Amino acid sequence: FTDIVLAPFSAPGKMSGDRDISSVMGFSGFGKKARTFDLDAIFEQTRRTAIERSQHVLGKFIYKNVIISCLVITSFPVFFFFLQFPCIHLNFLPQNPVKKIPDTHEITLQHGTKTVSALGLDPSGARLVTGGYDYDVRFWDFAGMDQSLQAFRSLQPCECHQIKSLQYSITGDVILVVSGNAQAKVLDRDGFNVMECVKGDQYIVDMANTKGHTAMLNSGCWHPKIKEEFMTCSNDGTVRTWDLNSEKKHKSVFKPRSFQGKKVIPTCCTYSRDGKLIAAGCQDGTIQIWDRNLSVHTKFHCRQAHTPGTDTSCLSFSYDGVTLASRGGDDTLKTWDIRNFRNPVKLATGLTNYFSMTDCCFSPDDKLLVTGTSVKKDEGNGKLVFFDRASFERVYEIEVSSASVVRCLWHPKLNQIMVGTGNGLAKVYYDPVKSHRGAMLCVVKSKRKEKQAETLTQDYIITPHALPMFREARQRSTRKQLEKDRLDPKKSHKPEPPVSGPGRGGRVAAHGGTLSSFIVKNIALDKTDDSNPREAILRHAKEASENPYWVAPAYEHTQPEPVFAEDSEEDEEAEKEPEWKKRKI
Repeated sequence: FTDIVLAPFSAPGKMSGDRDISSVMGFSGFGKKARTFDLDAIFEQTRRTAIERSQHVLGKFIYKNVIISCLVITSFPVFFFFLQFPCIHLNFLPQNPVKKIPDTHEITLQHGTKTVSALGLDPSGARLVTGGYDYDVRFWDFAGMDQSLQAFRSLQPCECHQIKSLQYSITGDVILVVSGNAQAKVLDRDGFNVMECVKGDQYIVDMANTKGHTAMLNSGCWHPKIKEEFMTCSNDGTVRTWDLNSEKKHKSVFKPRSFQGKKVIPTCCTYSRDGKLIAAGCQDGTIQIWDRNLSVHTKFHCRQAHTPGTDTSCLSFSYDGVTLASRGGDDTLKTWDIRNFRNPVKLATGLTNYFSMTDCCFSPDDKLLVTGTSVKKDEGNGKLVFFDRASFERVYEIEVSSASVVRCLWHPKLNQIMVGTGNGLAKVYYDPVKSHRGAMLCVVKSKRKEKQAETLTQDYIITPHALPMFREARQRSTRKQLEKDRLDPKKSHKPEPPVSGPGRGGRVAAHGGTLSSFIVKNIALDKTDDSNPREAILRHAKEASENPYWVAPAYEHTQPEPVFAEDSEEDEEAEKEPEWKKRKI
C-alpha cells in the first residue's frame, strides 16, 4: 500500500515528456520506472485478509480491545476495510457485568454512632468526607492513613444541624456542605470556610424575590462542567443555583409546581451529565426537569412518578445521559428515558426506604444500577442491591451491616464502592485486581507505634575536685525533688495566709480592718434581745432625758412632756384569758 501511495502512476503524456527531457539533458532516464498495480486485485486480497485476521482477534479479545488489536496486528488497509464491511460483528461475545463488581475486600471507617447521611469523594479518589446525624464532618485521606483507619480531621461546620449532603467540586479543591439549616456552606480541602450562602427573607411571599433560601435545605450538588456553580433545594419550595464568587445572592431560581399550580417541596436535585438539564424530585411524587437557562417552565414533567406524599430520595443520570434513575420513598426504583418521559422504562419494588437521602447510582460501565435498602433495628441486615440496567433483574446483593444502607457511591476512577450505614459506619469495597489506589493504599501500612513521652532532665557538670560546700547534689529521684518543691511556697505557688491584726503592706486584716467589717462584727456580737421593739427603744429614754445631746437641746423650751399609756385592768384581764377566747382581729 505504501508503494501505491508513494510511487507515481504512469501516464502516456508524462512518459513522452520524460523521453524529451532525457534526450535534451543527455542521459537515458530518471532511474527505476514506476511499477503498475492491479488495484482491484490488491483490494480484494486485503479485504479477505482483514476478515480472517479480525475473526482471529475477536476470538481472543473482548469488544473494547478489538480495534486496538487489529491496529497492532494488521496494516492500515485492514483497519480501513474493518470499518467499511458490516459483516464483522463486534458484540457477539456477551460479558457478565457481575464479575466487574469489586467486593472481594472491604475496610470499615468508624464515623460515629449515628447515621452516616452524606458521602463525598474527590475526583482523584484521594480523600473521602463523611457527614452524619451527629453534626460531624470527618476527613479521610487514603494515602495518609494506616491500618488504624483514623480520620485526620473532624469538625462541625454547621453547628447543631444534621449533614444532608457532601460533594467535591469537579476540580476537587472545595466541598459543598448541605445541612438542616437554610444556608449551604463551601469548605476547602482542609475544612476551612470559603463561602456561606445568604439567607432569604422569610416574610416575602414570592420566593423568587428573596436572595436565598428561607427554610431547611434538603440536597445539593455541583455543576458537572462549571467549577464555580452549584445547586441547592429547600423546604421553601425552590431550587436555586449559586455562583461561588457571588455569595450575596443566588444565580437563578426554579419553582416546582403541582398540577393545581401550588408550591411543592423538592426533596432531591441533580444536574444532567452535560449540565444542560436540572432535575428535581418532589414530595407530591413528581419529577420535574428544567432547561438550565430557562427557569420558568419545565422541559420534562412526570406527574405520577412516585406515590404522592413520599420523599423521592435520589435522582441519578446515567453516563450516556439518556437514562434517569429515581429512588422513591415508596420503596421503588425506576428508570426513565428522558426522550419519552411519560412512563418508566423499568421498575423494581420491595426496596425498603426509611431515609430521605437513600442513594442510587450507575456503575462506571453503565450496565448496573446500585441502591441500598433500609431495615429497622434488630430486624435484619441492610443490603446493597445491584440491578442489570437492560433487564432490571436483581443480579447481586451485598449484606453490608445490621443497619440500613443510606449512602452509596461507585467511583469510576478507583472502581471502589463507598457505603454509608445507619449505625455510623462508612465501608469501602474494593478488589485488588480490578480496583486502583484508594483503600488499597492504607491497608498495606502497619500501625504507627505510639511515641512514649521522654522526660528531659538537667545536665550536671561533675567536678570531683570541688569543695563539698560548692558541690551540687545529684538528683537521684524526681519524687523527692517534687516533695521538696511542694514545701517551697514560691515553687508550689502556695497562697499567702490571711493577715492578722490591723493589716500591713496594703493588705486588710481578715475582719475589723474596715468600717463595714467593724460594724458587722459588733452587730454579730451584740447580745441584746430585740424581740420587744418598744423595750428596745425605751431603754435609751432615761439617758436621753438626763443627757440630751442630738434633738432635745433644740426643742427644750417648746417640747411638750411625753405621756405614755399605762397598762389598764382590762388589758391585764385580757392577757389572763385563754387563747381560744381571745378575739381575732
